[in-house]
Amino acid sequence: MTDHQTTHQAEEDARNEDILIWLNGRIVPKQAATVSVYDSGFMLGDGVWEGLRLYNGTWAFADEHLDRLFEAAKAIDLDIGMTREQVFQAVLDTQKANDMHSDAHARLMVTRGVKTRPFQHPSLSRQGPTMAIIMEHSRPKIARPIRLATVPHIRGLPMTQDPKLNSHSKLNCILACIAAEKAGADEALMLDIHGFVNTTNACNFFIVRKGQVWTSTGDYCMNGITRQKVIDLCRANDIPVFERNFSLVDTYGADEAFLTGTFGAQTPVSEIDGRAIGDAAPGPVTTRIQQLYKALIHLETA
Repeated sequence: MTDHQTTHQAEEDARNEDILIWLNGRIVPKQAATVSVYDSGFMLGDGVWEGLRLYNGTWAFADEHLDRLFEAAKAIDLDIGMTREQVFQAVLDTQKANDMHSDAHARLMVTRGVKTRPFQHPSLSRQGPTMAIIMEHSRPKIARPIRLATVPHIRGLPMTQDPKLNSHSKLNCILACIAAEKAGADEALMLDIHGFVNTTNACNFFIVRKGQVWTSTGDYCMNGITRQKVIDLCRANDIPVFERNFSLVDTYGADEAFLTGTFGAQTPVSEIDGRAIGDAAPGPVTTRIQQLYKALIHLETA
C-alpha cells in the first residue's frame, strides 16, 4: 500500500544530519561513529539496548530504563564497564553536545565488543564492551491509526530467547514485520505459543472491550515501561484493566485497540486482519488514557 507507515514514524528534521553520537567514551560526528566488522553486535546480534525519550529537558522514567538495561546486561553476562551514574551522565553529555531540550529520542546500545576471530564463542570478545548512544531530534508523526495483520511468527518460550530481553537479536520481529507489510498492514500482531494475542513486532498491544482494558499476561512479551505506566494509570483512575489471555476472536470484537511504546506513547489501531476495530480511532478510553499519560509525563518532567 502506498500509505504505509510505521509506529516509529517521525517528522523529518534536518538537524539529525549533523547529530553527535556517544561512542565508547567519545562524542563524535555521525559520519565518524563507526564500529568494527568484528563487533559482537554486528556479527551476532550479541548485545542489549534501551530507548529513552526526552520531554521538557527530562529523560522520562530514566531509572526504570536504566534498571532494565543493567538487568538485561546481567542476564546475558555482559559487564557494561560503567556504573548507572556514568551511563546516565553519558546520556546527559550527549544531550548537551546536541543542544537538545525536548522531543528527542535516545537509543543506548551495548554489545559484547570486538572479537578476536569471527566466531560465536563469547570468550573471543576480549576487548571490553562497545557502547553507543544515538540521540535524534524526534517528534512522532503518525498520520493515521495503525493497521495490523496477524503473522505466523510467534513470541516464543523463554528458554529459546526470552521475549522479555531487549536484545540486538531482533530477526524474529523483523520477519514478522515483513510478513505484515506483505499482507498490506503497517505492523505485525504476534501470538504466543498457545495462540493467544501477545504483542506487535515493535510495541505492546491493548484492546478495550465494554470499557475494560485488556493486555496480554506479559509472559511472552517485552514488559514495556509504557505498558506498565498504562496499567498503573488505569488502576489509579478506576479504569478496569486486566493482564490476561485473550484470542483473536476477542480482539476482532474489541471496541478499541492501541499500542504502547517509549516513542509513540499510545498509538491507536484502526484495523486488524482487514476488520475495522470500533467506529473511530482513537476511541474514548484510548483518548482518556492518552490524556492521563500526558499528565503523568508533565508531572514526571515538570
